[in-house]
Amino acid sequence: MLVDSHCHLDFPEYAGSVEGVVQRARAAGVGVCVSIGTELARFPGVRKVAEQFPDVWCSVGVHPHEAEKELLSDPAPLLAEAAHPKVVGIGETGLDYYYEHAPREAQKKNFRAHIAAGRTAGLPVIVHTRDADDDTIALLEEEMAAGPFTGLIHCFTGTQTLADAALKLGLYISVSGIATFKNSQALRDVLKTVPLDRLLVETDAPFLSPMPHRGKTNEPAFVVHTAKMLAELKGVSEAELAAATTDNFFRLFPKVGRPA
Repeated sequence: MLVDSHCHLDFPEYAGSVEGVVQRARAAGVGVCVSIGTELARFPGVRKVAEQFPDVWCSVGVHPHEAEKELLSDPAPLLAEAAHPKVVGIGETGLDYYYEHAPREAQKKNFRAHIAAGRTAGLPVIVHTRDADDDTIALLEEEMAAGPFTGLIHCFTGTQTLADAALKLGLYISVSGIATFKNSQALRDVLKTVPLDRLLVETDAPFLSPMPHRGKTNEPAFVVHTAKMLAELKGVSEAELAAATTDNFFRLFPKVGRPA
């Protein structure tokens, strides 16, 4: 079994077709999908999809792009939604300095509120970071010193320094289809150094389709291609890679029921 630890099944690309997407994931051996929240205003739609399927779960969060629009003064709005049985993670949250869609201070404030929510609820924090390695590391280290929490760097595309810092803090690293791209050798070199017991796989669907589907609308079934590449990279069988990343997922996301 594989797990797609990060997708967006509420997005308009799947309007009217979610059932088929989930069925194709099951047929491909993907036993669990986590549909990720990006805005509180849209969270009811995220939750609704998770409620429809026994193997789909969700997270609640405010993407860094939306930090100014949905600025959090405390973790209460996140915690209120996290009580729902289908909500298994907090985020995605973090820092994105590539697009700068929200002021950096607003992104940092929201990032801290999400970490506080994860700490209180005992749920993993799903971290988005792009072109912000140094500030991400500094904030994570500061918050971890203030009180432990769990989490992962989703869709990891960062440096060796970021990977090493995340691992030292006890965080996991999630690999998306980007790692299958021909021009991603530097990323693959970093991923080679990440222990097998700290890796997860994801699609970030509907975005970032892995090879050989690049350019098409991504979906959870395609996580098998990222897993295959990662198995080759780590020098293990596809079955070993699937077992390891799935075990890692259930260790990090204890609220998810493991299918029989």
